[in-house]
Amino acid sequence: MHKRYILLSGMRPTGPLHLGHLVGVLDNWVKLQDEYNCFFMIADWHALMSEYMNPQSIKTYTFDNVRDWLAVGIDPCKSIIFRQSDVKEHLELSMLLSVLTPISWLERCPTYKEQINQIKDRDINNYAFLGYPLLQAADILLYKAEFVPIGEDQLPHLELTREIARRFNHLYKKEIFPLPKALLTKESRLLGTDNRKMSKSYNNYIALQETERGVKQRVLSMITDPKKIKKGDPGRPSICNVYTYHQIFIKRIHLDDKQLQQIDSDCKTGKLGCVECKNMLASYLNLYLAKFKERRERYKDKDILKILNRGAECAKEKAAQQIQEIKSVMGLL
Repeated sequence: MHKRYILLSGMRPTGPLHLGHLVGVLDNWVKLQDEYNCFFMIADWHALMSEYMNPQSIKTYTFDNVRDWLAVGIDPCKSIIFRQSDVKEHLELSMLLSVLTPISWLERCPTYKEQINQIKDRDINNYAFLGYPLLQAADILLYKAEFVPIGEDQLPHLELTREIARRFNHLYKKEIFPLPKALLTKESRLLGTDNRKMSKSYNNYIALQETERGVKQRVLSMITDPKKIKKGDPGRPSICNVYTYHQIFIKRIHLDDKQLQQIDSDCKTGKLGCVECKNMLASYLNLYLAKFKERRERYKDKDILKILNRGAECAKEKAAQQIQEIKSVMGLL
C-alpha cells in the first residue's frame, strides 16, 4: 500500500464562495481527499488581516464556507476540517520562524505588492499583511505537509516557505521540516461575468448561494462574442465565456453532449441569439444550484461546530507534537 502524503490547503472566510471556487478549488479538494491525508483549514487569522474593521463577519463566513465545502463533497471522515484560530500553535510557530526570516523576503513577495496596489476599499498597510506569507509558511510546516495544492500565482509563496524551512534545518542542523512541493491546480476555466478573473473584489462572481433571480441577472450581464451583435450573426463559441459555462454545467446536471453540440451549432449559424443562450445557461445554473442548496441545508450550525471542534482536536494533537520537537531542536526545552 503506497504512502498517503500529508497535504494542507485553506480558504480565508471573507465572503460567500462562488462558482470560481467550486471549479477552481473545491472540485480538486474532493478528489485529493481520496489520495492524501488532507488538512483543510478555515484561515480566519489570515482573514483578520483585511477584515479587522468588521471581524464579526469572519464567524458568519466560517460557517457558511464550511457548509459549502460539505455540500460539494468534502468529507470530515476522510479529511481534517478545522479553524486556524483553534490551533494556537500556528501563531507560536509563526513567531519562532519570524526571528530567522529577513524582512526583505517578505517585501519581495509579488502578491504583497499587487494587493497593496489593488485593494483600495480596505487599509491593509499593516504588519499582519506584510507577515501573512510567514504565517502561511507556519500553517504548512506545522503539519509537515509534503504537498500544497496551489495555482501558479502562489508559487512564490510556497518557495518562501521552502526557503524558511531550509534556513531552519540549516541553522539547527536537523532536517525537521520537509520541503513542501506544489500540486499545481489547473486554472479555473470560469471567468467572471466581465471576462476577468472571478473575484469578490471585482463583484463579477456568481455566488453558490445566489438566488434564482440573482443568477439570471448576473448571467444576462455576461460579456459574449463581441462580433455577435444580434441574433442571426454567426458566433464563435470557442471564445465565448457563456459557452464555457455551458461546457461545464451541462455535464453537472446530467445532460448529454448532444445538447452542448446543438448550442455550438446554433450559435455558429446564428440560429441561437445571445439572450436566449444566456437564459438557457441561467436555467442550467439554477438547476445545479438548487440541488447544491438542498444538500447544503442538511448541515446546521451545531453540526459544523462539531466538525470544526473534532478537526481542531486532531490538528492540535499533531501541532503540539511538532512544536515540542521544534523547541527541543532550538534548545528552548
